[in-house]
Amino acid sequence: MSGETDAVYSEDSYLSTMEARLLRIEGTAGLVFDRSNFFPAGGGQPGDRGFIERADGTQLLVVDTRYNEDRSAILLVLDETSPLPEPGETLILHVDWARRYRMMRMHTALHLLTVVCPYPVTGAAVGEDDGRIDFDLPEADTDKTEVTRQLMELVRANHPVSIRWITDAELDANPSLLKSAHVRPPRGSGRVRLVVIGAEGEVDSQPCGGTHVSETQEIGDIHIAKIEKKGKTNRRFRVRFGEASLA
Repeated sequence: MSGETDAVYSEDSYLSTMEARLLRIEGTAGLVFDRSNFFPAGGGQPGDRGFIERADGTQLLVVDTRYNEDRSAILLVLDETSPLPEPGETLILHVDWARRYRMMRMHTALHLLTVVCPYPVTGAAVGEDDGRIDFDLPEADTDKTEVTRQLMELVRANHPVSIRWITDAELDANPSLLKSAHVRPPRGSGRVRLVVIGAEGEVDSQPCGGTHVSETQEIGDIHIAKIEKKGKTNRRFRVRFGEASLA
């Protein structure tokens, strides 16, 4: 749950279409539903886009998804030209699946990169065509070709990817699950969502609220396009889809 909104995407990233009831409208165009398959921006992953279908077939364009100010609900933000539906209406929520699926593939690839490069993470961003992770990495001659090779080994091994929930206390007892040097998962609900790669998490387990594929092979070809020096010990790894030779 995210307050009033049942965050359905957190259990099923593949649910691209579903019905939901409109609870209210926040601001000029922020629609709050009783449940949502749209992912709200967070953790370096942009919010979903798509459209909402009314009973008469009218389509309302969703240009962004985000939490409201106090994070008590998820807002599906309409294009300014779209007419507003009425609270109480049951509508069909259609996620832009092509965009979402690329985000899922890239987000899972970035998790694998933290396995290949086991350094503290200082920043990350997920995109449709590329992504990045910043590592707290001392002076080192990191070979992007070798990192790509190890990444693709994990992709081709087709490890299962699943979701598991643990308590706040379990997270406190296992601090090694936290890979970010600065960001901590939200507290207050009493439980934390883990993204688990490999049977019993033998490849990786880390707190994450984002959307992911169910098997690493779904990521497809991916490579390290560039490693940039962003500070004395900060290295930015840029990840792109496709084979390095074709980039």
